[in-house]
Amino acid sequence: MSLTADLSQAKTGPALSKVRGSLPAPVPGRRTRRCRERLFQWLFLVPAVVYMAMFFGYPVVKNVVMSFQDYTTATFFTGEAPWVGLANYVTVLSSSLFSTSLVNTALFTVGSIAGQFAVGLALAIFFQRKFPLNGILRSLLLLPWLLPLIVSSAVWRWILDKDSGALNRFLGELHIVDTGVPWLTSTSLALIAVVGVNIWIGIPFNLTILYGGLREIPDELYEAGSLDGATGWKAFRHITWPMLRPVVSVVLVLGVVYTLKVLDIILGLTNGGPANSTQTIATQSYALSFQEFKFGEGAALGNVLVTISLVFAVLYLRASRRAVDE
Repeated sequence: MSLTADLSQAKTGPALSKVRGSLPAPVPGRRTRRCRERLFQWLFLVPAVVYMAMFFGYPVVKNVVMSFQDYTTATFFTGEAPWVGLANYVTVLSSSLFSTSLVNTALFTVGSIAGQFAVGLALAIFFQRKFPLNGILRSLLLLPWLLPLIVSSAVWRWILDKDSGALNRFLGELHIVDTGVPWLTSTSLALIAVVGVNIWIGIPFNLTILYGGLREIPDELYEAGSLDGATGWKAFRHITWPMLRPVVSVVLVLGVVYTLKVLDIILGLTNGGPANSTQTIATQSYALSFQEFKFGEGAALGNVLVTISLVFAVLYLRASRRAVDE
């Protein structure tokens, strides 16, 4: 019996070894696959990381370093920029012009965002309805957003001109005003005029984003709400606004960050005047850097503006997230 078993084992042994030799190599483990996938993910991210570091990270770091140095035109020839610490920040923050610029920046931002959002939301709701030429009209409303800002400011400077401006001529023909209104040369009207122009430029952005958000709200919600009597204003309050809140958060945050740094429009219309009535932190930073060539002070004021933008974005996003959770 044992002899027969030994013979059969002797016969099947080589056969089993041949079968095992013909089997494919073991598949790499799950851990190895994950490592390869993670490696490929990082390889795809490398170009984006390098781009961000070169064109965003380096300028930010360079601007922060410059704000602690006495960086002037002489630095370009000597290569020397003495370290002055917080002296640039103390100079710009203690300047009498800073308080005026801060107030103008707040008024300009709040007025622009409120006007752009209100008009953009109203137009987005209006264009939800189906009517002839709907698409063409929406396309035409994008025109202010597509024009270069310097071109828009030049056109509006002509429209708002006191003596030969189209707006004053139109108001005169209607006998609303007798003499030309100094839209851009009056200390009490210049900021209002600049805010109005910026609202005109920002409406297409708000319209486009809010219209896309409204299109994503299912019609079934309105149908169900109508059965409970939620129509008109009630439907907007209980259905449209809660569903649109995430989009509103994005629009407002981007709008504030963009408006805080608006430069072209103000420079093209008033150049910060008259009597600094339209001077903002952005225009003051530009004047310090490229008109007075005090690059260190200009960089310090630019960092103050960036800090204000970051603080607002963080606080607003936290508040909106808390409201959504509740």
